[in-house]
Amino acid sequence: MKTNGLSRRGAELLLAGVIIARATSYLFSKLIMEGMGLFNLLGVRFLLGFGLLSLLFFKKLRRMDRKTLMAGVIMGVMYFLVMTAELSGLKRTASSTVSFLENTAIVLVPLMQAVLSRRLPKKKAVLSAALSLAGVALLTLSGSVKFGLGEMFCMLAALLYASAILVTDRLTHGGIDPLLAGIVQVGTIGVLAISASLLTEMPRLPSCAMEWLGIVMLAVVCTGFGFTLQPVAQSGTTADRAGMFCALNPLVASVLGVVFLRESLAPQGIFGALLILSGILLSYLPEEKLRLPKQKNYAVR
Repeated sequence: MKTNGLSRRGAELLLAGVIIARATSYLFSKLIMEGMGLFNLLGVRFLLGFGLLSLLFFKKLRRMDRKTLMAGVIMGVMYFLVMTAELSGLKRTASSTVSFLENTAIVLVPLMQAVLSRRLPKKKAVLSAALSLAGVALLTLSGSVKFGLGEMFCMLAALLYASAILVTDRLTHGGIDPLLAGIVQVGTIGVLAISASLLTEMPRLPSCAMEWLGIVMLAVVCTGFGFTLQPVAQSGTTADRAGMFCALNPLVASVLGVVFLRESLAPQGIFGALLILSGILLSYLPEEKLRLPKQKNYAVR
């Protein structure tokens, strides 16, 4: 399968790179978040990223059609809502709990896809998602999850994240230019974030070299590459596989925490990382090698 010049394998390698790039945002954000408000940080990061992308792709942006523009705005609104719910959860509960609950999107995507298509999900897809989710749980949780307002925001973030993946899947397979839509998505998030900052915070520009370095890395690596190219990557694969790759986010974030922030990784975390990788690799095996019975498609009436 080739879409927009990308084979399915190429698209999924790009998607893995996108998720890994976005996972680095935890590292950079942690270094500068104490001095800047959350919406302020997001606004500066995404508007700077949009400015750089506009300079690089100015000629292409001038030829953008209305359909691509509207697709980018819709995706931008969706991902702004995801991050708003995520940040609201972070204010009220532990980051490990947020990471686990938000990544229940791994399972939500194939279930929601099944409801929308009125077909039962493939057993291999469900098994792969379950293994990856179990790995995320072991990697991020140290105890039981108690449900309060913060956890409810996290579950809302997971639902919105799964919805954003499905919306992106539908739009990128609908004849738009996914690269230009990704650029518009970045600009939309930036405008919404800085507007929210003006309403709830005292926005400012970075005030020292360390903050500027962190913002530039976020704008170039996490936003310019991570957000802009997700629509391009999703145009060459399916929504349920895109959802499964979400498990790479907490895995990479944990590894970066160990390497750069001297955080520790317990044995259960190492086992969780292996489960995540197993879940992703399992999805590439033919069903006959798994000895799973061939599943028929049953329309839901």
